[in-house]
Parts: sequence; structure tokens; C-alpha cells
Amino acid sequence: PISLNTQGYMYFPTGNTTDRGRGRGFISGGSDGSLLKTIQYLEIQSQGNAIDFGDLTAATSLTASFASSTRGIIAGGGGGGGTPSNSVNTIEFITIATTSNATDFGDLTDEKRYHAGLSNQVRGITAGGAGYPSPARTDIIDFVTIASEGNAQDFGNLSEVKFDLQGAASPTRGLFIAGANPGVMTRSNVVEYVTIATAGNAQDFGDLTAVRSGGAATSSNTRAIYAGGNEPSYVTDIEFLTIATTGGGTDFGDLTDARGYQASLSNSVRGLNAGGFDGSTSLNTIDFVIIATTGNAQDFGDLLSINYATSGSSDSHGGLAE
Repeated sequence: PISLNTQGYMYFPTGNTTDRGRGRGFISGGSDGSLLKTIQYLEIQSQGNAIDFGDLTAATSLTASFASSTRGIIAGGGGGGGTPSNSVNTIEFITIATTSNATDFGDLTDEKRYHAGLSNQVRGITAGGAGYPSPARTDIIDFVTIASEGNAQDFGNLSEVKFDLQGAASPTRGLFIAGANPGVMTRSNVVEYVTIATAGNAQDFGDLTAVRSGGAATSSNTRAIYAGGNEPSYVTDIEFLTIATTGGGTDFGDLTDARGYQASLSNSVRGLNAGGFDGSTSLNTIDFVIIATTGNAQDFGDLLSINYATSGSSDSHGGLAE
């Protein structure tokens, strides 16, 4: 008889969810006209509708979200969309693989909403934002260690006071993109960056092609995508930045709807935009792009209901991809 030794020809999947272009994303809080406490989730590699995950400890919107490969963080928030409840400094977390309600993590250095969040596997960072009714808009950057519950610590400062900005990251570098300045609500096209492992002030990275606030940002480990927003009308424009190389934004394509204040989440392959507001109507639509290419967004599915002023992240975004 012939013995066939197939051992040398058998291969099993290696790597984590990021390496295989998979992953789970979550979307938290927001507003459908009233503040929401719902958390929803998506399997990023599989087009389809959002699924119920659990609840935040309180209804809120305009949070900042970020995640490691196991734990999702939802920080700050408050009212929005005609429901101006006080801003909060609370931080909550979920275990992304297990549907459940959020649990207390600690506190930010101050109450704020309209702030940016980004992370790598170890450290999560929030920047900018505004309080209601106080404090005023801020340039503060703070950070937490994602695996260890506790209060946020000071990281540094943005180059200017700014809110309504967005964050995206590679494993080493975090970008804070666009936003609005105080006073007459002057929108910004400025992009700044920090080295995530090293506390310090943000440095100039480059500029988007147009001033923008209220958009959404996703990333692979090499490329950041900024989509939609208000300039001052809501737009479909998508731009990309190469994270390792300082410079300006480049045209990528268009969203399926003009929108702002949508949740954004990604794995290493796909960037998703969920919900939002088009200037007159709140949305429940989700669309996606392939981050490594350029082109228009495609339909992905729907949220459980209309939702804007929400935030999202995933267990497989660009800050985790090695």
C-alpha cells in the first residue's frame, strides 16, 4: 500500500482578525430625535444590517470611541441634535466579542463631547471637544491604557482649540483630522498627528482639500480615510491620507449619501460609515469603501433605526494592524 504523507501540505489560518480582514465593529449611543443608549454591532467582512449588542449606562451622543482587539471604549458625550443635556466625563467599556451592557471604566480629565478618539492596541487617546454648558472648547489631549480601568491622564495639546474633529491611527501614529474652531464656528482643514506611545503636543501633518467638520474617519495601518462632513453644506466627499507620510489629503470618491455625524469603523480592508445626518434627515444607512483603493462607497446594510451624532470603532481597525 502507498502511504500519503500530507502533513507538509496542510495549512491553517494564522494571525488575528485584522490579518484576515475580518472583525467586529460597534456603534454606540447617538440620537434618533431623543438620546439613545443602544450599542449595535456589525461583522465588517459581511454586508448586512446591524445587530443589538447591549446598552450604555446612560443615553448619550457625540461620544468618542476607540478599541483594542478585545475591548471597546466609549468616552464622554452628552446631548446633541436638539437635546442639549450636560456633557459628561464618563468612560465605559465593552468586551467586543461578547454582547452585553457597557461597564464603568473611569473618567476623562474633563466633561466633553464633539471630541476625537483613536487608539493602538495599548493606548487610547481623545483630543479636543467641547463641554455643555461648560467648560469651553478645548485643545486638551488625554489618554488611557485600554486594558486597565482608570481615569484618563494628560497627554498634551492640539495646536489650537478645536471640536468636531475626528481621529484615525496606525499602530504608531494618530491623526486628528479637520474640525471647527471657536468663535464664529470657522471650520478647519488642518490635520495634526501624535506618536501614540509618547506623550506630547500634536504636530502639523498637512491639510484636507477643503475645510470640514462633523465628518468621520477610518483607517487601515497605512491609510486614513475622512468621509462626509459639513463645509457648510453636508457633502459626499471622501479623502485619504497616507499615515506614515506627512502631507495633504487626496480625493478618494464619494459616499452614497451626503452626511455628517455618522459612526465610522473599519478593519484592515474596509471602512464603514453608519447613520448620520444629511442636513434635513437622519439616516440609518451604512456604506463601505475598500481602504486600499479609491472609488465610491457601496451599500452595506442598515442600522436598527435612524441614528446620528453617534460613534464607533472595532477590534480590527488600522491602529491594531501590524
